[in-house]
Amino acid sequence: MIYSILRFPGSNCDWDMYYVLRDVLKVTPRFVDYRETVLPAETGAVLIPGGFSYGDYLRSGAIARFSPIMSAVQEFAEAGKPVIGVCNGFQILTEAGLLPGALRPNESLNFICRPQKLVVENCQTPFTRQFSLKQTVTFPIAHGEGNYYCDETTLQDLKEHNQIVLRYVNNPNGSTDNIAGITNQGGNVLGLMPHPERASEAVLGGTDGKILFQSLVASITQHV
Repeated sequence: MIYSILRFPGSNCDWDMYYVLRDVLKVTPRFVDYRETVLPAETGAVLIPGGFSYGDYLRSGAIARFSPIMSAVQEFAEAGKPVIGVCNGFQILTEAGLLPGALRPNESLNFICRPQKLVVENCQTPFTRQFSLKQTVTFPIAHGEGNYYCDETTLQDLKEHNQIVLRYVNNPNGSTDNIAGITNQGGNVLGLMPHPERASEAVLGGTDGKILFQSLVASITQHV
């Protein structure tokens, strides 16, 4: 089983994610270049890391979504298989239409980098099953365009289908309804601005993020 980590020009959290999967979770990650047109045959999950793909020109994620590999990611997601986008990965997923809404500049117009408390709002997804409902966790945030926006109709749809997975405690960036992470209606595509890979070892200040990856690995293992 392979955990495919996409790499775009400007990705800079790819090795963080690779390390957590290989050395903390003891599974097999593999980097997949943005110019590829297919995912490795044994791919069990796709992970899109943070960074500044294509320098965030136009909009964050707006160019990366046209990369050749994204057609394969679209097919993978439509087949009901797990896809997770963190920070810039979340931005790419919204630009690609795999998740609703958009990520705008932070309300303060400042880059924010700090530990952030979150509340788990849905523990029934492949990514959150080992959390408890309403559990408070801490993941670092590091973004300039993390202000999640959607219109009122989309927000109601998110609520009705239980797609809001994480909310901020003390909203740092102006996100609609304090949203920090959402899924698609199928629950197999997750996007979140906070960085769980940076909260996966005690030496980094906390291990709450490890639970997300443990949930993903357990969900995939159960379906093999």
